[in-house]
Amino acid sequence: MDLFCGVGGLTHGLVRGGVHVAAGVDIDNTCSYPYEANNAAKFIERDVASLKAVDLSSLFGNADLRLLAGCAPCQPFSKYSRSGRNADYDKQWPLVLAFGRLVNQVRPELVTMENVPQLLEHDVFERFVGSLRGYKKWWSVVECSSLGVPQTRRRLVFLASRLGDSELRLHTDGLAKVSVRETIGGLRPIAAGEQDPADPLHVSASLTSLNFARIKASRPGGTWRDWPEQLQAACHRKASGATYPSVYGRMEWDQPGPTMTTQCFGYGNGRFGHPEQHRAISLREAAMLQTFPADYSFVPEGGKIKFSSMGRLIGNAVPVRLGEVIAKSLITHVQASSGLSGAGRL
Repeated sequence: MDLFCGVGGLTHGLVRGGVHVAAGVDIDNTCSYPYEANNAAKFIERDVASLKAVDLSSLFGNADLRLLAGCAPCQPFSKYSRSGRNADYDKQWPLVLAFGRLVNQVRPELVTMENVPQLLEHDVFERFVGSLRGYKKWWSVVECSSLGVPQTRRRLVFLASRLGDSELRLHTDGLAKVSVRETIGGLRPIAAGEQDPADPLHVSASLTSLNFARIKASRPGGTWRDWPEQLQAACHRKASGATYPSVYGRMEWDQPGPTMTTQCFGYGNGRFGHPEQHRAISLREAAMLQTFPADYSFVPEGGKIKFSSMGRLIGNAVPVRLGEVIAKSLITHVQASSGLSGAGRL
C-alpha cells in the first residue's frame, strides 16, 4: 500500500523491483489518471490523516506479507519551499505521525518511508521512529545519483521490519551513476515553446527575447556570471545574487542533472536549461530525469498539459529508480529472514 502516492513514482519502482502494489492513496485527484493508467493498482482519493486501520486491512486482504509505504508531503522541511514554514505547511507536519499511527494500528510486516533529509532535524521524526515499537529500523540519507537516478537528489530513506534480525539496509552495491545524455539525449529536438506532435509531454516553456539571449550566452555547467553585463539582472549585480549561481544555468550532458523541483520546467528557476538546445528542459525530460519511463502517461489522450500542475506532479514524485532499489532491498531482507534465496516477489 502506497500512501501519499502522487502520480505513482514509488509504486512504479516497487512494482519494477518485485513488489505487488494493491493501491495508492492521495488527496490530490489529479494523480488519479497517471497512477491508474501506468500501474495495475487502485487509486483512492483520500486524506491519509482520515484513514483508519480497517480501511487498509481490507485492501491488504489475506496477504502473508504486507508493506506500508509512504512519503508524507515534505514542504515544511524542504529548502526548496518558497513559502517557508508558514501555517499552511505546518498543518502537514502531523502527516508523518499519521503515517506512524497507521503503521502501529495495522502492524504490517514491512514499512518504508521516503522524505527530505531536513526531516531528521525535527523532533517529529524522532517521535515517529520512537512510536514504532517491535520493529527493526534503519534509515540513511541517500544521494540518489549513486543509485542510477540521473540527478543530484538527497533523500532520507527509512526501512522497518518485524521479520527477525536479518540485515536491513538499502542495497546499493554495483549501482552506477547515469548522465543527462544517457537519459534524455535520444529525444527529438524541440525549440522553446514547441511541443513534440508524437508526445504531448515533450513540450518546453516559451522564453522571452531576453531569456533567449541569456540561454544562448550560457554554457553547460556555467552560471549567469558568464553572460555579458547587459544580460545580467539587477539582482545578479547585488551581493545577494552571488548566493544563486545555479539559476538560469544549463545542465551538463555527461553529469547527472540537478534536483528536479516543482518548477523544473522554468529556465530561470534553477539549472534547468537544456545542455545544447536553447530552451528549458521539457516536461517529458523532467519526468525521465525522475526515472519515469519515456512512455509514462500523465494525462489522457487529448488532455490539456499545464506546466504548473505537471511540474508539481513530476517534481514531487519519488524517483522510480529509488522505489525499485527499495523494493529489491526489502526482498533481499525477506529472503534472508525466511532462509530463501534467488529471485522473489513481495
